[in-house]
Amino acid sequence: MHEEAPALTEPLEALRAAYEAFTTVVAELGDEESWLPTGCTGWAVRDLIFHCLSDAQRALVALHTPTQDPVDRNAVTYWQGWQPNTTGAANGRRWARVSASMFLDFEQLKEVCLETAAATVMAAAAADHGRRVRTQGHVLTTHDLITTLTVEATIHHLDLTTALPSAPAPSSSGLKAVRQTLDGLLGRPVPLSWSDARYAQAATGRAPLTEVEITALGPDAARFPLFG
Repeated sequence: MHEEAPALTEPLEALRAAYEAFTTVVAELGDEESWLPTGCTGWAVRDLIFHCLSDAQRALVALHTPTQDPVDRNAVTYWQGWQPNTTGAANGRRWARVSASMFLDFEQLKEVCLETAAATVMAAAAADHGRRVRTQGHVLTTHDLITTLTVEATIHHLDLTTALPSAPAPSSSGLKAVRQTLDGLLGRPVPLSWSDARYAQAATGRAPLTEVEITALGPDAARFPLFG
């Protein structure tokens, strides 16, 4: 039986804040910065930006693809199927790298990303949040879809700024959505005094657990990463 996701405060405002924070970083990048490494294995900044552009495009399609089929995922359970180190994940990394390389002018890629992100927020604002929509082979409410977009944008904001220490941080509401999602997947508040960024990185396979953290997590340590 489908279970309701934990209540998240103001999903549209969280999405708006997450996308605004992310695009603020993107807007200031030049060609030289576009070749810097990110927190995503094998991706430079321009590869990650292309991936985020693709995610915003997917969101636009989903927001305009209503369905009468029953909901089978919520804002938390949506992530259960996304695991690192799979064939699909490797293929996705290669596809993003090859596709991003087709933009010989980084400014063009950046402009399309910024325009599409803005359009996604506008489409989310106009959508009926109780409507069921289809994406990635699953059915969610628009409300829950919006939260998944916030989570993805916020985690990738952390990835994007790995080699950009002076860049603005992700939005506080985006980080809150990430923490609530990870706690939902874990089934309890994480029993560690992690910062939002450390929690996001450890729980998505971007940073290894220390022995102290493994001990504190107990049997749940074997479940990490919660998604990738």
